[in-house]
Amino acid sequence: MTRALTAVSGDRRTEHDMLGDIAVPEDAYYGVHTVRALANFPITGETLAARPHLVSALAAVKQAAALANADVGALDGTLASAITQACTEIRDGALHDQFVVDLIQGGAGTSTNMNANEVIANRALEWLGKRRGEYAALHPLDHVNLGQSTNDVYPTAVKLALDAHIGELLSALARLREAFADKAAEFADVLKMGRTQLQDAVPMTLGQEFGAFAATLAEDELRLAEARLLLHELNLGGTAIGTGLNARLGYRERAVDHLSRLTGIPTLVSSPDLIEATQDVGVFVQLSGVLKRVAVKLSKICNDLRLLSSGPQAGLGEINLPARQAGSSIMPGKVNPVIPEAVNQIAFEIIGNDVTVTLAAEGGQLQLNAFEPIIYRSLSAGLDHLAAGITVLTESCVRGITANRQRLAETVAASTGLVTALSPAIGYETACVIALEAHHSGRPALDLVRERALLTEAELHTLTSPAFLTGPPAP
Repeated sequence: MTRALTAVSGDRRTEHDMLGDIAVPEDAYYGVHTVRALANFPITGETLAARPHLVSALAAVKQAAALANADVGALDGTLASAITQACTEIRDGALHDQFVVDLIQGGAGTSTNMNANEVIANRALEWLGKRRGEYAALHPLDHVNLGQSTNDVYPTAVKLALDAHIGELLSALARLREAFADKAAEFADVLKMGRTQLQDAVPMTLGQEFGAFAATLAEDELRLAEARLLLHELNLGGTAIGTGLNARLGYRERAVDHLSRLTGIPTLVSSPDLIEATQDVGVFVQLSGVLKRVAVKLSKICNDLRLLSSGPQAGLGEINLPARQAGSSIMPGKVNPVIPEAVNQIAFEIIGNDVTVTLAAEGGQLQLNAFEPIIYRSLSAGLDHLAAGITVLTESCVRGITANRQRLAETVAASTGLVTALSPAIGYETACVIALEAHHSGRPALDLVRERALLTEAELHTLTSPAFLTGPPAP
């Protein structure tokens, strides 16, 4: 069992780094490097603890490193065991409140790595029966960070964390796709007018419209799954710039093997060129582009839902979204499409974040990109917000959508779009005359066809049947 943190008493312990001595709260599991980072980067108020996937990923990397170092004889087994126990606790959710540095930081993630090293070391010291800060027995850098650098630990942890974020987004997307597919089946017999450039086009069913929403989400699930696989190539073992300096022979392979086992991700592999992998952040650019694609397409769907439900009296009013809250402080009875609007705003955020990721990736220099903290923050925020927004959209909107069947039937009957279905039988020029007259007179186009005896009732019945209007005729 993890020992609970005691209340902060005001006592301090003194720790030392290359800049000198500094006071650290006695009850803190972090140490001198973290305290300096707290002073240096009071940027967003959003700490590592706000990203539990990243904290757990850091612990997994450190655990895999300890096991690998023990395997190759670089780390005493007792120390490796203590580090492993501390990492297991963190991966199970303990001590996350001790990961206190800001997500945005200079140093390419060094403060994040130091925070992890110190928390793990001090908890491991307790397992050894020592006090926090007794680093002569087990040191944050000499032992927890053995054979590592921020430059291979941080990107590896970021990739693992993003993999977990993507898993949650994929689950949310699958549920939304299923909800749209359910609505497609429910509305399969509801005829309506399709539109191009916001003008009446040709008939379709509301089920086909919702089925297209499901299909486009299925495509995005595939693209996300492809991008997710690219995250599984790691530079762990490359240390500072990819040369592997200070890592024992065999450590790299053993560390990746242990990490694969600990995370349950069998497809983790070591990059064939660790120098290239340490400086290249193309995988994050790729993921950001795919995430933007998902956001843009989902936002378009939300635009459609808002349009289709608009009015309801003075707009399209073809579908009814569930009423979630009062829509106005001045207009009684007004209800707004607040759920799709929220998802639209998440999409706008993700599009902006993609610009941030692009600039951060381009800003890398020589053997390292120093801007991975903002890359991770941008991607993780987008993934988290989109997964949450999709869940709300699914449960609070899509599952409760109903069709305004009477209005849809009336608009189909009145639309000149029906004439398109008749043009092969009556000719394009005649169809144009009928359509224009219907538009100017306000009379149904079918009535004008009947008056001119252009088609028999049997022919009209066949040509305007839902089966004929919404799909190719049988051979």
